[in-house]
Amino acid sequence: MISLPVLLQNSLIRLISSLLLLNLPVKVIKMVNHCLFAVILLMEMIVSGMRFGADALRMDYYIMACPFAEGIVKNTVNNALETDATLAAALVRMHFHDCFVEGCDASILIDSTRDNTAEKDSPANLSLRGYEIIDDAKEQLENQCPGIVSCADIVAMAARDAVFFAGGPVYDIPKGRKDGRRSKIEDTINLPPPTLNSSELVMRFGQHGFSAQEMVALSELFPYAGAHTLGVARCSSFKNRLSNFDSTNDMDPTLETTFAKTLSETCRAGDNAEQVFDSTRNTFDNDYYNALQRKAGVLTSDQTLYASMKTRGIVNAYAMNQARFFFDFQQTMVKMSRLGVKEGSKGEIRENCRKTN
Repeated sequence: MISLPVLLQNSLIRLISSLLLLNLPVKVIKMVNHCLFAVILLMEMIVSGMRFGADALRMDYYIMACPFAEGIVKNTVNNALETDATLAAALVRMHFHDCFVEGCDASILIDSTRDNTAEKDSPANLSLRGYEIIDDAKEQLENQCPGIVSCADIVAMAARDAVFFAGGPVYDIPKGRKDGRRSKIEDTINLPPPTLNSSELVMRFGQHGFSAQEMVALSELFPYAGAHTLGVARCSSFKNRLSNFDSTNDMDPTLETTFAKTLSETCRAGDNAEQVFDSTRNTFDNDYYNALQRKAGVLTSDQTLYASMKTRGIVNAYAMNQARFFFDFQQTMVKMSRLGVKEGSKGEIRENCRKTN
């Protein structure tokens, strides 16, 4: 096939020949010549951009190949959440756990085999839920446009749609991620544990390119719990705060006394007993930050954000202004969705999200 710039060059030669026959001034011919060469250069740049940027993330990545992709994912998520609203937190948390280990490549979805223990069987991931929602969306998409939509994009879109369903901000994410081929339990060491203090969290998130403010905005998604403005934490992730906390304190001194009794009561039912993060469990809002101001953060990694002067101002700002929190959250989620993205031959489009092709 003849490229567009070549066609323009041929047209230029014909046009110049015609102008010479008209005996126009040389200055006019040169001016036309320069303009047409500029057009050719511009078209070459555009064509090159289309050619070399084919695998780059784009908002409209599926507009031609699978135009109903986003609608299918959104409807699947909404139908599931109408049945069980607690799955909103699960989907948002799944996206975080995926991106912070090997990048946003759906490695969290791969099942373990006899020869490999996958990420999802790590202690940090055992409480993850919502895999069946991703499976459902993937099956529909494979029927509609086989081999086009990646599992990694489905996870990212599902998290976005879950946030909106729960009352959170509207935001869009670029698409075009490929699915990874690696999923190993040892890689989950990159997930921040619930016992980290503020300085450790700032350092851990900084390794992924996030500022302290972005870390506080994403604190809603820390592991070993749900998305913290949604969902619950299990006793096993906070019982260390209730007794034998350190060499000086039996109980975590940053924990409000009455709330400590509430947590102790929860843990009487065992390590799997669940405690909500705030009073609006299934609503995406800023109440989580208000709880931190009352010293009612459930996890160490929650309350440390208010206890530390490095991050207290950010917590106060989000507690006071939900719109600011929403804006920062959506910006940071888009940034997180770009972590370690696989493109081109570095990834694949899985036929089944639970195993590599």
